[in-house]
Amino acid sequence: MKLWFSLFDETREYRGKEAPYIEPSTQKWSAEFEANYEVILSELKAYLENHNLKAYFNTSMVNNDSTWKTISLRSWGIEFKKQQKYFPSTTEIINKYPEIISLSFNLLSPSGKILPHCGDTNAIYRSHFGLDVPGTLPDCGFCVQGEKRSWENGKWLIFMDAFQHEAWNLTENNRIIIVMDTLRDEYKSRKNKVKSVVITSLFLQKRVEKFKLLQKAPQWAITTTATILRPIALLAINVVNWLRVY
Repeated sequence: MKLWFSLFDETREYRGKEAPYIEPSTQKWSAEFEANYEVILSELKAYLENHNLKAYFNTSMVNNDSTWKTISLRSWGIEFKKQQKYFPSTTEIINKYPEIISLSFNLLSPSGKILPHCGDTNAIYRSHFGLDVPGTLPDCGFCVQGEKRSWENGKWLIFMDAFQHEAWNLTENNRIIIVMDTLRDEYKSRKNKVKSVVITSLFLQKRVEKFKLLQKAPQWAITTTATILRPIALLAINVVNWLRVY
């Protein structure tokens, strides 16, 4: 199957043939998270007693700038050691599975909506793990390729992130989940390329968020810039992990 990145697709729309959702039992790490649901939730609650989650940088994806908040333990290979120390049991689990390249805790506030968008690559499965889910459909839910589902506490919802998807929380309470990215088996040998392209994409997205005129950049300019930055991104991942910057 062809490796796809939204960064190099002018339409930003994935047109693969995969199913929108994946059965959790097919993923070897799923049961261990489910067995440790209470432990993971307790670590998050302890963290939130003295810390706040931070608003996601890409405000164009939400209906309100501060409605989607997050904290990362790992992001496309970058290890957030300073934050991992508050989540020792969760970190121990993710370190067992090298296919896990990103994991964060995500909060969607009351009346919050994450607008329809496509993910960065078809090389991963994105997985949502319910921690504190305040409701079910139609008030609180998720949709991939037109198929709607509800989150459940202590359960996984796994999907093809490359497809267009959206989320909403129309309840009066916060919705809190884990968001995790795992490499698909067929792309594990290309892990470094996947990490470096997506890190480059996120870097460029942040620049566009700050300098809106860059939204009009032609695809050839984006591709050329990304090709130059990708090896630098891979080096940066290794350097910041070695120096324990985060």
